[in-house]
Amino acid sequence: MPDGLNAPSFRVTARAAAQAAAIAAREGRPDAGLRVSVSAGGCSGFQYGFELEDAPAAEDHVFGAPDGNGARIFVDPVSLDLLAGSELDWNEALIGAHFAIRNPQAVSGCGCGASFSLG
Repeated sequence: MPDGLNAPSFRVTARAAAQAAAIAAREGRPDAGLRVSVSAGGCSGFQYGFELEDAPAAEDHVFGAPDGNGARIFVDPVSLDLLAGSELDWNEALIGAHFAIRNPQAVSGCGCGASFSLG
């Protein structure tokens, strides 16, 4: 399993890692990590996916918050290419709370932030 040190740049905020850990604990899976993926689909061409997983796959890159606290974040190599330079954060607003990805490769996206297109 590759570590995040030799991978394309992908950052995880302390807020996102802490929220992933809180979700895992509520689901009764306190050691689970959060899989972040990109797949074809959505209203803009690609869509982000978020899912709890108990362990990373062999080829996954594993990331965490800068302070080392919170859940581990698993990203497969194909998704990581589409996420290079991105940051995973947790966003709370009046309309709800969700994981948010700031992706510098995205040239457009949908209103909800769940899908994007590349230039």
